[in-house]
Order: sequence, then structure tokens, then C-alpha cells
Amino acid sequence: MFDIAPSELLLVAFVALIVIGPKDLPKALRVVGYWVGKARGVARQFRQGFDSMVREAELEEMEKRWAAENERIMREHPASDSDASVEPVATAPDDGTQPAVMVERPQVVEAEAHPVPVDEPHADHPKPDVAPS
Repeated sequence: MFDIAPSELLLVAFVALIVIGPKDLPKALRVVGYWVGKARGVARQFRQGFDSMVREAELEEMEKRWAAENERIMREHPASDSDASVEPVATAPDDGTQPAVMVERPQVVEAEAHPVPVDEPHADHPKPDVAPS
């Protein structure tokens, strides 16, 4: 950004020493350092705000693309009776809140009866020998 050679920096330091004086030079450097830190903080906040605005704009653009792609897919593959377990896609409410997440309904399947009673050992898993205590 700034191209300051070491010789130029030495010249500025020498002029500051003569103009300000050796007694007040540390105080002046502290004030300059304080204001440089403030300027860096303002620049950092500006950059973070700008980055967040760009990120939000990119997210909005991606959401529009995803919605268009979803509409295209839904047109190509219309819902049939076999897809009755899938609920329709929710759109974002007008109040600015996030839409509810829609998922497929779980399919409940009856459990099979256990072929081996629990108290009898199975051939693959015999009961361990336990010493009496």
C-alpha cells in the first residue's frame, strides 16, 4: 500500500525528533499509535460489514437458483400416488422467519418375532460360564 523505504522512515523520525523534541516524542508516538489502532478498527468493521453484505447477496442468489431448479425438477417429475408419503415443500412465510423443514414421513414396520427365546443360549452366542460368587 505505502511504499516507504527505511531511509525515508529514518528521515521522518529525525525530523520528528527535532520538531517535537526528545521529551515529548514518546507521548506523540503513543497518540499516533492510538489513532492508527482506531483507524484499523474502523477499517476492520467496514470490511466485515461489506463481507457480510456480499455473503447475504450470494445466499439470496443461491436460494433463487435452488428454487428455480426445484421447480424445474418438480415439473419434470410430477408427484404421483406412490409419493403420497412426501409432504409438499414449504415456502418462506412473509414475516421473514425461516420455513419449517419438511421431511418424508417415517414408515413404521412391525418387528419380527425373535426366533430364539432370550433365556436360551443361541449356537452362535453361548452363555458365558459364570463362577458363583
